[in-house]
Amino acid sequence: MEIVVLRLGHRPERDKRVTTHVGLVGRAFGANGMLLASNDKGIERSIREVTSRWGGDFFVRTGVNWKEEVTNWKREEGKVCHLTMYGENILDVINEVRAKSERIMIIVGAEKVPYDVFEAADWNIAAGNQPHSEIAALCLFLDYLQQGKELKEKFDNAKLEIVPKRRGKELKKKINE
Repeated sequence: MEIVVLRLGHRPERDKRVTTHVGLVGRAFGANGMLLASNDKGIERSIREVTSRWGGDFFVRTGVNWKEEVTNWKREEGKVCHLTMYGENILDVINEVRAKSERIMIIVGAEKVPYDVFEAADWNIAAGNQPHSEIAALCLFLDYLQQGKELKEKFDNAKLEIVPKRRGKELKKKINE
């Protein structure tokens, strides 16, 4: 399954950390990349550095035109899921999303999301119908979509790896052959 996160809106002075975390959650929980509808090379650099150390081939592109990205994605038979607290409950639609989608674009908003996004989405999906974090919504959606399989994923070309432990912390530095 190909999964891309499209982050709409990004106020560099206010959303830098949240947008970075949207990308990090996307990467850690099975997305292939993130598109950012703002031009912030700092976000791009930060996520690329994490990918370099922790592995995988997650991509980041900033300064994209969200309408063009959505149109192109749908033209290539991709499906679009918009995460919003105004959508249908994730439990009611996740099986349908999983069954009908090999390519999924997940739209995550920041500021007020244009109505065009609601119209363009194949599904408007809510992790809950109360105000909540877009980071939490993305994490839940990716987990439900992949049925937890992403939680055991190993990343190729990682320089660092956490050794799971009941107590304490252990980090293993890997020497790539």
